Amino acid sequence: MLLREIAHSRAGDKGNISNISVIAFDPKDYPLLEKYLTAERVKAHFAHIVQGDVRRYTLPKIGALNFVLHNALTGGVTRSLALDAHGKTLSSAMLSIEIPDTEAAGIQR
Repeated sequence: MLLREIAHSRAGDKGNISNISVIAFDPKDYPLLEKYLTAERVKAHFAHIVQGDVRRYTLPKIGALNFVLHNALTGGVTRSLALDAHGKTLSSAMLSIEIPDTEAAGIQR
């Protein structure tokens, strides 16, 4: 299933860093996010964009993960020649990541 089926996202940017939070609609789906949405998976998904490290921070009490993508905005909004260099567009792209559903993952809700 696509990540967008169980979560929404918010993003921001500062300079050349994009910050993307993925929040489960239902807290019962958080273990699925935590298991399958790793920093490595996110870096691979954005391999054509992210030139630096991807760090993941877990926020289990609110059912969210926060990812910090370094060197992700081709120099930043004010320096990039990209049509839309804002990190906000990356949050939508993040939601197209495929993850197993709870049954296939063996996670009980």
